[in-house]
Amino acid sequence: MTTANHIGTEGNAVLDAVGAVVVGRRRSLRLALAAILAGGHVLLEDVPGLGKTLMARSLAQALRLDFKRLQCTPDLLPADVTGSFTYDPGDRDFTFRAGPVFTGLLLADEINRTPPKTQSALLEAMQERQVTVEGRTFPLPRPFHVLATANPVEYEGTYPLPEAQLDRFLLRVDVGYPPAEEEVEVLRRRLARRQEEATVEPVLDTDRLLALQQGVERVAVDDDVLRYCVDLAAATRDHPAVEVGASPRGAQALVLVGRALAVLDGRDFVLPEDVKECAVPALAHRLTLRPETWTSGTTGVEVVTELLGRVPGPAGSRS
Repeated sequence: MTTANHIGTEGNAVLDAVGAVVVGRRRSLRLALAAILAGGHVLLEDVPGLGKTLMARSLAQALRLDFKRLQCTPDLLPADVTGSFTYDPGDRDFTFRAGPVFTGLLLADEINRTPPKTQSALLEAMQERQVTVEGRTFPLPRPFHVLATANPVEYEGTYPLPEAQLDRFLLRVDVGYPPAEEEVEVLRRRLARRQEEATVEPVLDTDRLLALQQGVERVAVDDDVLRYCVDLAAATRDHPAVEVGASPRGAQALVLVGRALAVLDGRDFVLPEDVKECAVPALAHRLTLRPETWTSGTTGVEVVTELLGRVPGPAGSRS
């Protein structure tokens, strides 16, 4: 049986391997890996040039997942994502040609540049792990995960993701600018390898990743921690700046990612601190703010951060 210590050791080996290429992104990588171990999908959101694509490709290499990149553009069609039936003159019949969604890890690059109709083509894939084309259903390979990137700065030629689409992402992770010393290290490593492409040595294989994901499912969660997750999600619904708060799926995200963070630390039980670590990336993107709060600059991140300081956790947890 795969124990929490084994999962933590192998998970941190993945982070170390990716960290040899991706400089100074340990927190973002840890959250992204936790989401994958929890069986979910990740939205990496920040300005261009911060290494989001490199992070996704490096994780795929370390996990030895089949990797495909889908460059989202305004003219992208749903069939470009899922695949379509084409006529084969030799067989005199229509055959299905699978789209890029049939992979282990799909990078949907700049997902907010493609129209809602195409964005929605990913909904069934992300939730049901299958796609339906012309009435026929095709299962996706397992494991299957989506890492999408989005640029929150540009508005012209972009299509904001609808709430239903955002809700399918277990986490939304902000990457952020690196400190100056880390940025120098990025340049130093680029000069040292004398080529643009950087590769990561595989650490796991598909069967091992599936075994680790099953191990995460065995992590215990006390009722007090479950109640804390529910209280945090419920508090977003009563916040004066929020029009629509987090659904029960938000509380579930706290539990799922909390378990994965626990095993990355070598524990088979969840602490309130695990929930607090993932609260902002798990809940902030699930909030719909009131229109009047937009002008004040209030964000979902600020709302969840405020609630973390206000909602009491289980007795004995660190504030």
